[in-house]
Amino acid sequence: MQGPQPVLVQFGCGWSVSESWCNFDASPTLWFERLPLVGRFCFKNAERFPTLARYGDIVKGLPFAPGSVDCVYASHVLEHLSHRDCLTALRNTRRMLKPGGVFRLIVPDLSWRVDAYVKARGAGMPDASIALMRSTMLGIEEEERGPFGMLKRLLGRSRHLWMWDEGALADALTNAGFRSVRRCRFGDASHPAFAELENEGRFFEDGNPELALEAIA
Repeated sequence: MQGPQPVLVQFGCGWSVSESWCNFDASPTLWFERLPLVGRFCFKNAERFPTLARYGDIVKGLPFAPGSVDCVYASHVLEHLSHRDCLTALRNTRRMLKPGGVFRLIVPDLSWRVDAYVKARGAGMPDASIALMRSTMLGIEEEERGPFGMLKRLLGRSRHLWMWDEGALADALTNAGFRSVRRCRFGDASHPAFAELENEGRFFEDGNPELALEAIA
C-alpha cells in the first residue's frame, strides 16, 4: 500500500514549476495577473506566469500548518529580500517543515564576487567596482522613467536587496532552528523530489559556483 504523498513547497518559483510541488511566488505581477477580470490586461511580462504558480509571500507565511511540509525549495529568491525579511522567511520555512524535513536554497555567492573585485583592483582595472555592482545587482545602473518605468517598479521585484556568503547564511539557518547545514551541489539532494525542480545552470554564474545550501529541520 502506497503511503501519503510528500508535501512539497517551492517559493519564488517564477516560471519554474512542477505539478508535484506547490509553487508560490510573491511577484506583484503574479498577484495582478490572478485578479478576476482585470488580471487579463497585465502585459508587464512577455510571458504570463504558469497556471501552476500561486501567489504567496514566504515573509508573511504560506498556507501550511506548522510541521506539515516535507521539502522546501528556493532558487535565487532570498537575495531579493531585505536582511530582516530574509531572516523571517527562514523562520517561516523552518516552522512549516516536519522534523527531518529538507530545505534547499540557492543564492548568488558574495564571496567569489568580492574576490574578483579585489583581484581586479589589484590589477589596476578602473571598472572593478562597476563589475562588482553589476554582478551583485545591488545598484541601479539605469532607471527607466515615465509611466512604464513606474509600472515596472510597482510590479517588479528583480532587484537584489541583500547578498550572502556561506558563513553568514549558514549561521542564519542555524539561528532559525535548522541543523546539519551543508554546502550542496546539483543532484545531491537528500530527497529525490528536488530533481523535478533543480536546474544545473542555477548553481553557477560565469563558471563560478553559487551558494547552494541544504539544511534539515
